Amino acid sequence: MHDSDPEGKRLPIKLDSASNGEFAPVALWPANIEANRLAHEAAATNAKRLGCSKRAFLTSSCGAASTLLAFNAANAAAGRAGGFFELPRDAAQDMQLARAQVGPVKQEFILDVQGHFIDTPKGNSKNAEVFLKDVFMDSDTDVMVLSFVPSARDAEPVTIQAADEVRRLVDKLEGTHRLLLHGRVNPNQPGDLEGMDELHEKWRISAWKTYTQYGPEGKGYFLHDDVGIRFIEKARALGVKNICIHKGLPFGQRSYEHSQCSDIGVVAKLYPDVNFLIYHSGFVTTVTEKAYDASGKSDGIDTLITSLRKNQVQPNSNVYAELGSTWRFLMRDPEQAAHALGKLIVACGENNVLWGTDSIWYGSPQDQIQAFRTFQISAELRERHGYPEMTPALRARIFGLNAAKVYGLTPTEVKRYTARDPVAQKRMAYLEKPDPHFRTYGPKTRREFLRVFDPAG
Repeated sequence: MHDSDPEGKRLPIKLDSASNGEFAPVALWPANIEANRLAHEAAATNAKRLGCSKRAFLTSSCGAASTLLAFNAANAAAGRAGGFFELPRDAAQDMQLARAQVGPVKQEFILDVQGHFIDTPKGNSKNAEVFLKDVFMDSDTDVMVLSFVPSARDAEPVTIQAADEVRRLVDKLEGTHRLLLHGRVNPNQPGDLEGMDELHEKWRISAWKTYTQYGPEGKGYFLHDDVGIRFIEKARALGVKNICIHKGLPFGQRSYEHSQCSDIGVVAKLYPDVNFLIYHSGFVTTVTEKAYDASGKSDGIDTLITSLRKNQVQPNSNVYAELGSTWRFLMRDPEQAAHALGKLIVACGENNVLWGTDSIWYGSPQDQIQAFRTFQISAELRERHGYPEMTPALRARIFGLNAAKVYGLTPTEVKRYTARDPVAQKRMAYLEKPDPHFRTYGPKTRREFLRVFDPAG
């Protein structure tokens, strides 16, 4: 019995217009609509061949493999061959082969450095349980960092107290290694710099999260401004030297310039002992990601690369590119994804690209994990632009080994613990009869987007 979607109307790999609330939803392109159509058609055919219901097929590893193969077909027909999901066609009907390709329960250490606790359709009393199911039951995520959205101090959509309650719930399941917390700081608004002491001492935060494009009256700031320097200096003084900076996904034109990355190389060079984690990596939905433009005039991810090069910040140093929402959006266009990932790995280094999903805005992050496990950059783009091959070793670094270094975790020790804690035991029992919902929670229309931070509006 599958309670969530008994007729199998939802695909396990989700292509839709959902946003994380920080950018206006973008409607699916014709190739995406065709990809979804082909995936449903293939699921019905393959389920019949295997003698099971469509829903049962879609919740299996074969369902995920079949969906990704259908996406390949649609993208190839649209001429988007620069990236693809690399898996054998037989995986659509061979369960053992499919599990080896997409999981669940593969052996990577997965540390999602950008998770969000949000209000879900289940209602406030069930929000924490929904979060736990989406992240730790329905995905292979081992550890997640809970992050925050920009807000005034007296109008936070999710407070540090609420996030800590989720951590406490996980702690009760002896999952003490599974959740880390950010502390939100916008130093250009009154009280935030002073509030850093409490975030450090009371809430045991592991990193700071800031939005340079946000501030009083819509005015942002740069990290090399006086207020940004005071923020960095205080972070160093408190001994929490991980600073996570939202770059890209601009909220609008008013402070668009502050969403770009010109300041990153400057402060990275000034403070080599501080880790700068660039959330979204400067990605902008309206900018088509191509090979890096050395003219320095391009937008999007190129603004980060230009800043690093201009300030001679070397790969694998103290600037990290994070993939939350960026990878999820680019799953719909694997050619753009190939350029984005290729550029970031070359510029920031194989040890400095971090896994993030921005879930649970997008529901369970398992579909992002399964897509990334199979994603490959075409040989043509690798040869032409010097992009790396997406090997299991490289994926493992991005999935969690890189972030473990930043957050001071030892993956083997954490994995050993999480493999047998009550969360893992509960999941193994759940996987005997899984019931993923394959839903997304983020706004899917402009009207919904405008209501995210103004529920009464």
